[in-house]
Amino acid sequence: MSILIRKEGAEDYATTEKIVEKAFKHAEYSDQKEHFLVNRLRTSDAFIPELSLVAVNKGKEIVGHIMLTRIQIENDASTTESLALAPVSVLPGYQNKGIGSTLIRAAIEKARELGYCSIIVLGHKDYYPKFGFERASRWNIKAPFEVLDDVFMALELVDGALEKVHGTVRYSKVFFE
Repeated sequence: MSILIRKEGAEDYATTEKIVEKAFKHAEYSDQKEHFLVNRLRTSDAFIPELSLVAVNKGKEIVGHIMLTRIQIENDASTTESLALAPVSVLPGYQNKGIGSTLIRAAIEKARELGYCSIIVLGHKDYYPKFGFERASRWNIKAPFEVLDDVFMALELVDGALEKVHGTVRYSKVFFE
């Protein structure tokens, strides 16, 4: 399947929110409100327009979306900027065709190009490791809420970027509204 990945534009917002809503409608670990989160993130200081990407099919229809936003990893001595991968969404009829993987790889590459050093994800323990994600606990990085160790993961975009980083992830407050 031929897919083009491009930056999301303001004219795409309504479409991508519908995609996110449809993608999570029957998801097992979802509150079915991810589309509201995407909307709130766009108006927050966590939003990075260059890291909000869409997947477009040959018919020029948007079929997927991914967003990386600013977060911090904090401890008593320091704060380190990182990114959160949340959410990645593909229309149900296009799932299991590699579009989500293509979006994730494109977002990782774009984040590297922009000079970011790491990404944090709360996601499926068998899916995200294929992109290089490892348990965040390897670096003593913790979630700000109760979560299983094997689903809270980190990816170094620069070798050694997390070696001296430890602490608790601080997400934008809009994640909790």
